[in-house]
Amino acid sequence: MPQKDPCQKQACEIQKCLQANNYLEARCEAVLQEMRRCCAQYPKGRSICCSGFEKEERERETLKAAS
Repeated sequence: MPQKDPCQKQACEIQKCLQANNYLEARCEAVLQEMRRCCAQYPKGRSICCSGFEKEERERETLKAAS
């Protein structure tokens, strides 16, 4: 039986917030930050829910290195 994704709860909270706010990310910044905090606690690849946030982090690091 596969392990439960450790950040699934936060991912669900993001979906609920976005649906309640007509998909305006700015109104869901608090739950997005909670997701980032959750993802930071686990090794890369541990949470499937974090894959998009891990990609976002890699892109941000690439932009910093280029500056």
